Amino acid sequence: MRRPPRKFHPHPFEYHEEIELVVDSLTNLGAGVGRVDGWVVFVPFALPGERVRARIYRNDKAYSQADLVEVLEPSPGRVEARCGLFGDCGGCQYQHLEYRLQLEWKTRQVGELLRHMAGVEFPVERCHPSPRQWGYRSKITPHFQRPRDGRVGAIGFRGLANRIVDVPHCPIAMDGINDALPEIRAGVAERATTYKKGGTLLLREAGGRVETDHREVVTERVGELEFHFLAGDFFQNNPYILPDFVAHVAEQAKAGGARFLVDAYCGSGLFALSLAEDFEKVAGVEVSETSCGFARGNAERNGIANASFLTASAEEIFAGINFPGAECAVVIDPPRRGCTPEFLAQLAAFGPARVVYVSCDPATQVRDLRDLCEAGYELRRVRPFDLFPNTRHLECVMTLDRGPGS
Repeated sequence: MRRPPRKFHPHPFEYHEEIELVVDSLTNLGAGVGRVDGWVVFVPFALPGERVRARIYRNDKAYSQADLVEVLEPSPGRVEARCGLFGDCGGCQYQHLEYRLQLEWKTRQVGELLRHMAGVEFPVERCHPSPRQWGYRSKITPHFQRPRDGRVGAIGFRGLANRIVDVPHCPIAMDGINDALPEIRAGVAERATTYKKGGTLLLREAGGRVETDHREVVTERVGELEFHFLAGDFFQNNPYILPDFVAHVAEQAKAGGARFLVDAYCGSGLFALSLAEDFEKVAGVEVSETSCGFARGNAERNGIANASFLTASAEEIFAGINFPGAECAVVIDPPRRGCTPEFLAQLAAFGPARVVYVSCDPATQVRDLRDLCEAGYELRRVRPFDLFPNTRHLECVMTLDRGPGS
């Protein structure tokens, strides 16, 4: 047996002790959850209903973490992973789970977050499936570490052991990206002596080509609209589900009867411009003047005259908005870390009649939901969208209305 790490706590299990347990659920990080005499054990790549053998590598105050050694009784939902790197590369967590069940568990996990983090019992609609489960991702960012002895090592993604796993082909990336990847990897290897440290590559497929320069302008179509933006900037990375996703946000924003719309994290204008036809006037707000510039250009390019875009400081997001809050819907799509308390306070003070909160991290979304409910908003609808099949990630759309008397 290997010597345990210096800070390993040997209770209730010894280091690398092997145990058998039945897995009964999944965490929102994609790990299987089982219990031994009531003690919780997390086992990545184990599925609900399975009896497994696992090897302990860490004991925390209320649970242990273990590696999967063997599946003794497999789940009927277990399938063969398509990628040979699955279980080593950290990019995917659910390739071994039938897609129908991936959707069921993502739906369930949003409900559990609402219950456990916000104390809210609320019906979560079934996670909307992606039209493609493979070859859907339009952007990847492989990493490599500082070359040693003039050679670049692995080029890929971080694995469970926090080391970079070499990824010469990624089955969830679009075909054009995988076609371009060998030449790009070879170019990095040839330039090994020019790198003083590690780096991150960009491959974004848009408009029928693959771009690797963060500062190059690329084009993406969503429905009838055309968007230009910088290749390195944020834009949703599953173009196949995007029309349905945007249509749902539009439906939720306009269903409250608001006359005006504010897109408070507008980027290059995806939601603001896609929803403009449903409102008298639309205002997009961004802290980045570059993104605002692209949004204005996209409005002009698509012949949309009722949308304006403002650059605002994080401290005064709504300062330039002259729409009455009571007649306004606000769409927010913050970064993974969610909204700051300062932003939520500004939003509550602005007082929109309806808020449509789009998030790539339901945990931070539910955290922010508590503050919005305390400010007088009431949850009306929750619908996850599977923009990231075969991974633990999802997008979730929550609709809230300002309660009476708020």
